[in-house]
Amino acid sequence: MVDRDGYRPNVGIIITNAKNQVFWGKRIRQDSWQFPQGGIQHGESPEQAMYRELQEEVGLQPCHVQILGRTREWMRYEVPQHWVKREWRGSYKGQKQIWFLLRLVGRDCDVCLRASGHPEFDAWRWTDYWIDTEGVIEFKREVYRLALNELVRYLPPAKAAKHCHIHGQASGG
Repeated sequence: MVDRDGYRPNVGIIITNAKNQVFWGKRIRQDSWQFPQGGIQHGESPEQAMYRELQEEVGLQPCHVQILGRTREWMRYEVPQHWVKREWRGSYKGQKQIWFLLRLVGRDCDVCLRASGHPEFDAWRWTDYWIDTEGVIEFKREVYRLALNELVRYLPPAKAAKHCHIHGQASGG
């Protein structure tokens, strides 16, 4: 589903822990890191798409997170033409996204990168909120900066994080 301007509606998801660190996922079989994101299907609201993508990409259910905030307007990025499928060239420019800021109220061990049959990530970690976006594919970097800047006002004060201990070791990234 692409709008008349050539942008596919999409959601971006920034998950924070109690220390105000953000979830950073490593794209499967690639050396690039990103936040979870995905397309909004026909008839879905941005919030419904966010919960679906959260479950598909990270294995988290609505009970594992709290919505802290979302961006007010669509944020757009253009995809370089050589990345666009040949049949979409001319009609597809990129993505328009609503970004959500979530707080993980579950535990690190609730994260499951293999929740769907088509995993997006093969590793993850917590990192500082003001992440260096150099690990993000170049054409998405500005949208990441804009989303982080707009959503930072919703961050509550940081506290100690909850961990899940398995065989004496903390799990997570």
